Amino acid sequence: MRRIVVALTLTCLVAAQQPPANAPVKFTANAQLVVETVSVTGKDGKPIEGLTAKDFVVTEDGVPQTVSFCEYQKLAENPGPLPSARPEAQAEKAKADPVVRTQITPESPGDIRYRDRRLLALYFDMSAMPVQDQVRAQIAAVKFIRTQMTPADLMAIMAFSDSVKVLQDFTDNRDDLLKTVNKLFIGEAQGFDEADQDESSADTGSAFGEDDSEFNLFNTNRQLAALQTAVKMLGTLNEKKVLIYFASGLRLNGVDNQAQFQATTNAAIRANVSFYSIDARGLVAQAPMGDATQGSPGGIGMYTGRSALAAAANFQRSQDTLYALAADTGGKALLDNNDLAAGVVQAQQSISSYYIIGYYSANAALDGRFRRIRITYSDPSARLAYRQGYYAGKVFSKFTSADKERQLQDALMLGDPITELTIQLEVDYFQLNSAEYFIPVVAKIPGSELALARKGGAERTLIDFIGEVKDEYGVTVANVRDKVDIKLSGATAAQLARQPIQYDTGFTLLPGSYTLKFLARDDETGRIGTYISKFVIPNLDKEQKRIPISSVVLSGQRVDLKDALYTAGKDKAPSANPLIQDGHKLIPSVTRVFSKSRDMYVYLQAYQRGAAGIQPLVAFVSFYRGQTKAFETPPLQVAEGINNKLKTVPMRFSLALRQLPPGRYNCQVSVVDPTGQKAAFWQAPVLLVP
Repeated sequence: MRRIVVALTLTCLVAAQQPPANAPVKFTANAQLVVETVSVTGKDGKPIEGLTAKDFVVTEDGVPQTVSFCEYQKLAENPGPLPSARPEAQAEKAKADPVVRTQITPESPGDIRYRDRRLLALYFDMSAMPVQDQVRAQIAAVKFIRTQMTPADLMAIMAFSDSVKVLQDFTDNRDDLLKTVNKLFIGEAQGFDEADQDESSADTGSAFGEDDSEFNLFNTNRQLAALQTAVKMLGTLNEKKVLIYFASGLRLNGVDNQAQFQATTNAAIRANVSFYSIDARGLVAQAPMGDATQGSPGGIGMYTGRSALAAAANFQRSQDTLYALAADTGGKALLDNNDLAAGVVQAQQSISSYYIIGYYSANAALDGRFRRIRITYSDPSARLAYRQGYYAGKVFSKFTSADKERQLQDALMLGDPITELTIQLEVDYFQLNSAEYFIPVVAKIPGSELALARKGGAERTLIDFIGEVKDEYGVTVANVRDKVDIKLSGATAAQLARQPIQYDTGFTLLPGSYTLKFLARDDETGRIGTYISKFVIPNLDKEQKRIPISSVVLSGQRVDLKDALYTAGKDKAPSANPLIQDGHKLIPSVTRVFSKSRDMYVYLQAYQRGAAGIQPLVAFVSFYRGQTKAFETPPLQVAEGINNKLKTVPMRFSLALRQLPPGRYNCQVSVVDPTGQKAAFWQAPVLLVP
């Protein structure tokens, strides 16, 4: 059960700042750098060398462009002996290999290690291949590395299961490459196969089956997004790259995956990466009623031929996507061929000596449209090979709903936080039973950073929230996705510029170490704020020396649930959230800044698991400035609680802070058990303002 409330908090009001009249004027300009790799060969099929930028004529949608730079990459074509290990590589062999590499080493200024080299990245989609296909792809990679790799080749090994991993950065050392390929975890990422809901689907004998279309959509988007992540890693290198994609087919589900498919191909074009798709299934002979890997289909379709037609159509569609990925990025697809290594050789031979040409597009519009490129050379007999165009960048106002959803997913996958929108977060915990804990999460966003728009004659602000909780092994255990449309009256909208908006949600988790990544986006401007927090839920059942207590919540406001601007969920007062009682919600102070003119509320729970009955406890709150005690409440004796297995004892304080001078303090909460000779202490800094 989850309760989500967004409310305007009234603490720490800050007057809106108007920019000074003599503020400097800012000018902004957009420049889109377009990089193309062009292979120029003569009548004899050999590369033409010695060309400069003046020898090429480049047009974009028929408009001539000025070539800013032109560089020639000369590649050796003849196979050579096994490259000898470098001295530094020999020294590194004595070190333990890292468990996971997450990035391709980018080029630094003056670094020429990739110059005149062919860059090939082997990408194994373990989530899209059954075990037998994983083995077949591994054998093909080993065959190419052993017998067909040339001195000009630099190869990287990448794999995708739950995330994209760089198993081996670009190297020409065959021993390292073979060792990495042979260490692939065969059988990894199984269980993500698409389930067909047509005449070819297996008859499981159940009376009702849940529709798998949503899972199929998510799974395909997940695979395409992983490819997009991989090409972005390769995009840190300026040279031409080839990503050799081993998969057992990839099938789009109507138009629902088109936004992610276009984003993936566009990212590949911008990163100068060509896909060479290899169908790891090889040459397949399908039995009319299916093979022994799945149950037989049921219904009349078995006898009319519709089952066989549906199976053939699904197989063809899975190959069509592999073909489209390759064709749209300047590569080729190897389909219906048992020699998978031939696909790697095909990718290798596609990169001969080439020119890197760059220009700044004369069309600065960020409209997201496809722009067709044409490159010509003065010799009409020469053959030029290059990509025929690219998709322009797109501003947020041009985003479709699918684009907006993909932007949030991409932002969630980024390793570094986005700081366009200011966001603060607080994570607490309260024990529910012997195993589970309720985790309230509160996010705070300054109202001045949110844009208001008039829609339908009313003031409103749109906020998107997305977040996920991962355990210490990187597995997602909980998530949240909400779109909040806050309608505001004229008076309230005027106050939004100086009042923060607070959003809260909650999860039920087990004890352990977790990482919460939370994103908020202003849906009017597209600005995103990311907050990443690591937190630990202790196992309070193992606490023996001290009194087990929950998190301590400090608040400056209690609101009636009827006054909430936005509420998700039908239940008016979920019992799982201890901050909601008697129809009122205690709003945690994320920044822990309090006003002297308002009361301060303190709430926590103590637990007496195993006790015959609820034992009286004594608690008090103290304020310290340095080593000096500035304020302390009278001891509060609590003898009542919730008669559950935990013997939960809630403790509430309401403090008037008028007599304290403004400044910084350390707030300490002390809980004492007079009979059991145990105690618990909690301390946090607070700021008191007039």
